[in-house]
Amino acid sequence: MTFQIVTGLSTFAPKYDAFILDLWGVVHDGTKPYPGVLDCLSKLREDGRPVLLLSNAPRTSNHVTGFLKTLGIEPQLYDHILTSGDLTRQVLIDREQEFLKKKTPKFYQFGAAKDRGIEDELDYLKVDDLAEADFLICTGLANDTEETPEAYRDLLTKSAALGLPMLCANPDLTVMKGETMLYCAGALAALYEELGAPVTLYGKPYPNAYELAMKKLGVSDPAKILAVGDSMRTDIKGANGMGIDNVLIAGGIHAEEWGLRSGDIPSREQVEEISALHGFSPTYVSGHMTW
Repeated sequence: MTFQIVTGLSTFAPKYDAFILDLWGVVHDGTKPYPGVLDCLSKLREDGRPVLLLSNAPRTSNHVTGFLKTLGIEPQLYDHILTSGDLTRQVLIDREQEFLKKKTPKFYQFGAAKDRGIEDELDYLKVDDLAEADFLICTGLANDTEETPEAYRDLLTKSAALGLPMLCANPDLTVMKGETMLYCAGALAALYEELGAPVTLYGKPYPNAYELAMKKLGVSDPAKILAVGDSMRTDIKGANGMGIDNVLIAGGIHAEEWGLRSGDIPSREQVEEISALHGFSPTYVSGHMTW
């Protein structure tokens, strides 16, 4: 499989007109920006080239903007944010699914308090009793620093028995926060699917996320866009599916399985192995997103 291992983006990024960047694992680790990222963001935006941050965060983009500012990532470093929370909220607005068409549909939510609010100012009612719910919204685990998906098996089994459809606002299975791996909403959704229940996921790697990202960027030709992400399962798969060249950042979610320290570059054999496992390869591979 053809890919290039690089030490930074400067030799090839200028040939693209716009950029789609993952957040967690690429721009920051949940606690701080990665070394060199702020400079790289500035360089990418030179000559007016737009940068869109495409995240599987189960929160709407206005909440993500505020969080980024606490990390020192100011709005002038990017042009747009699009999250899986935004995409899920749009589904609630459109009400195309049958279970959303009744007056004031009721939902039960899996997730932490920080990830609530997708339904704000919409005609929905959050309930605490599964038996009252029309559907589920999954934004993650209530306490992702201590819990695993298995802690939710009984509750998900009851939900499946009730036939409740799940809207999952984050397809990611795990994320690295600093040096710690945390489970995400996608892990609960995967368990719910194993139980035979209906699940719909919003965000990367699904085409709708990239189609809307391209619309926001004002670029219709995927060959003119470069995507940067740290997950083969979501970022690289999604970009490849749209015909978008991409950079796999090794210092994110795959660093632990490769035995890498932050910023290390994997061997060619490691990238070939993971590419063979997934059935596709990245265009480029780098340790961190640096210029």
